[in-house]
Amino acid sequence: MKQEECICTLLSCKKVNERDKDNRFQLQPLPYPTNALEPYISEKTVQFHYGKHLLAYIENTNKLKAGTEFDEMPLTQMIREASGGLFNNASQVFNHYFQFESLAPHDPAAKPGMHTLKMLEENFGSLEDFQERFSQTALKLFGSGYVWLAADKNGKLEIMPVPNAETPLTEEKMPIMNLDVWEHAYYLDVQNQRAKYIENSMKIVNWEVIEQRVKCVLKQI
Repeated sequence: MKQEECICTLLSCKKVNERDKDNRFQLQPLPYPTNALEPYISEKTVQFHYGKHLLAYIENTNKLKAGTEFDEMPLTQMIREASGGLFNNASQVFNHYFQFESLAPHDPAAKPGMHTLKMLEENFGSLEDFQERFSQTALKLFGSGYVWLAADKNGKLEIMPVPNAETPLTEEKMPIMNLDVWEHAYYLDVQNQRAKYIENSMKIVNWEVIEQRVKCVLKQI
């Protein structure tokens, strides 16, 4: 395998890119217990979403890359260069790890770090304005996909609604935060009430992780 070219905003990228003896990606442990996000996201949803859906994307990526020119690539390079089924599955591996890394047990005292808050205020006016715009964008995204907070090469932030497995990586933007609005992310908990899922998710953002990602962005601009 080539030297890993980390997109440092996935803080666990080196771990995520580890392979077994047969050069296959492996499902990495969650950074918290499966019931840690309750009552906002249930243990059952985490077990299915992370333990089954993400695992399936990893297994499909392993099958589709085997014996191809993509076999030795780190995940982020694969996403940039692949297409079709391999892109879809590899991107979903990245997207899922990215979201679960940026969640944490609810803490009423949690708030954005200094660098994060400054960037949000500069780009959206206030934390509350950002949260409202991010939430409304997620609510209005038709069908399956993601909403991302990403930065361009100059550090300008953008809220990006994208379909299916798309990611800011293919547009050479640096992801900071995302929200999965595929129904499998929330149907076991709130059925078709996407608005409730979005509201719940905003209560368990790991602002310490977001701050570390923002610092990574600031180093690159």
